[in-house]
Amino acid sequence: MSEQHPKTFGGDFRRFFGRGLAILLPSVLTLWILYQLFLFVLNNVGAPINTGIRSVVIEVAPRIWPNDELPAMFRVTDSDIQRERLLLSGANAERVTDAELEDTIRRRQFATWWDDTPGMNLIGLAVAVVTIYFAGLVLGGYLGRKLYLRIEQLIARVPGFKQLYPHVKRVVEMIFGEQATKAFTEVVLVEYPRKGIRTVGFVTGSGFEELREEAKCEMVSVFVPTSPTPMTGFVINVPRAEARRLSMTIEEALRFVISAGVLSPDDPQPTTDPLTGKPASKSLNA
Repeated sequence: MSEQHPKTFGGDFRRFFGRGLAILLPSVLTLWILYQLFLFVLNNVGAPINTGIRSVVIEVAPRIWPNDELPAMFRVTDSDIQRERLLLSGANAERVTDAELEDTIRRRQFATWWDDTPGMNLIGLAVAVVTIYFAGLVLGGYLGRKLYLRIEQLIARVPGFKQLYPHVKRVVEMIFGEQATKAFTEVVLVEYPRKGIRTVGFVTGSGFEELREEAKCEMVSVFVPTSPTPMTGFVINVPRAEARRLSMTIEEALRFVISAGVLSPDDPQPTTDPLTGKPASKSLNA
């Protein structure tokens, strides 16, 4: 009979702390990633749109309302202009007109009101989402695709842009395009980085003609992902005969890579989602 070690506070603490970490960490990390993505879109897409909206409103508002009916955030009095002029130094105060001072004060007041009003900074984000949606709707049609193709051909002639754009476009289409799930055609096992070591990879193409002529056999390009981020990795080219096709699905292979081999295709798959209780989703190539 094995000797039983007495329970201690330190042992219990390590066990339960590890259990709590394993339960909470995936949710916390997921929320953090989503939050960082939200901040990135808000600051890099929403903020410039908000700046443009504020500029348009500042130009239009005084033309819509008479001076005595302007909302408080647009209203500028003579005393405000005089006070602003006193803040300017010497010669600068003489060169600036009252109209310029009025515009400066109005822009500052409106920007302050905008920042202090809850939810206003989300307008740019909402406009970006709606714009992207309608762009996809319009450009997805026959005429839209033709128009976009012509525009694309024009901007692709710009030096610097034409060297980078085609590669960026292919990567984006591989991730977000309609053929995204077909970027990887099959899961294979290759001996890499040396004989005796088996590595899981994804076939992405048949190489190129010069490579096939050099090898004098059928070749395949294999993307070898890294753990735990399968969107990074490297490409190797191997003879077709040395890339053994596996029976696992692309989804199972990605799960194997992301979990660093912890989740194997041999493990029984849940029939329901543990979070929602709904039937588990099918594999990517089911």
